[in-house]
Amino acid sequence: MAIRPYWKGYLKLSLVTCPVQMMPATSENEKVRFHTLNRATQNRVISHYVDAVTGKDVKDEDEVKAYQRGENEYVLLEDEELENVALESTKTIDIGVFTPRNSVEWIWLDTPYYLSPDDPVGQEAFSVIRDAMAAEDMVGISRLVIARRERAVMLEPRGKGIVLWTLRYGDEVRDAESYFERVDDQPADSQMMPLVQQLIKKQTQHWNPKMASDPVQDRLLDLIEAKKKLMKKPARAKTKGKEKAEPAPSNVINIMEALRKSVDAENRSGRP
Repeated sequence: MAIRPYWKGYLKLSLVTCPVQMMPATSENEKVRFHTLNRATQNRVISHYVDAVTGKDVKDEDEVKAYQRGENEYVLLEDEELENVALESTKTIDIGVFTPRNSVEWIWLDTPYYLSPDDPVGQEAFSVIRDAMAAEDMVGISRLVIARRERAVMLEPRGKGIVLWTLRYGDEVRDAESYFERVDDQPADSQMMPLVQQLIKKQTQHWNPKMASDPVQDRLLDLIEAKKKLMKKPARAKTKGKEKAEPAPSNVINIMEALRKSVDAENRSGRP
């Protein structure tokens, strides 16, 4: 089944324009999703808006956005008013600024999308913009309205296409210094460093997507499958007694000794 484009519009650089389409670069469709049921009836539970004071249901047409300016005092904002303050960047990605790729730290990157030509006629213009950025190791900065929100976006060449990253807003990125100020800034122990470096070399592997697998997802699928089998079989009597809990690992106080043991274990394992 073909995936429908999330967004269609135009990529523009000065006088060069080409039609493009944007697809989400990540997906959560494979994740296990749950519904909430009424245990007594096995019927699904639905949610709806209720007036906090009267307790009555609120109709869709009566819902309105509001900004709180004081206790029990709000400024109402209609959908049309919210749309009018947005940029006219709903259909065009107009690249106005370029910056070195290594100047944009990872913490600013939010959600990735794949950008590709939407028309054979625009292939050449798309390729020129992509290859020129790659040759200079630059990324393009622009703005785009996504899901009715204006976002700063970064365009990064990737293979035959371009990855468009939405960027976090300035007030969303916290200053790291305030979180790391209590970390000791003294250099690491010169005797421990070689041991840690040896561990790193022993445990170095090429990146594989399996390194980021979700074990909880697999266990959930196993649990669901086991439940499905039980629904087809008569329930078995529960066994008495409790399983013995595994003893909690003791804290290792001597870091140097722990590192030596780790290195020895890696050497015995015969890893490359």
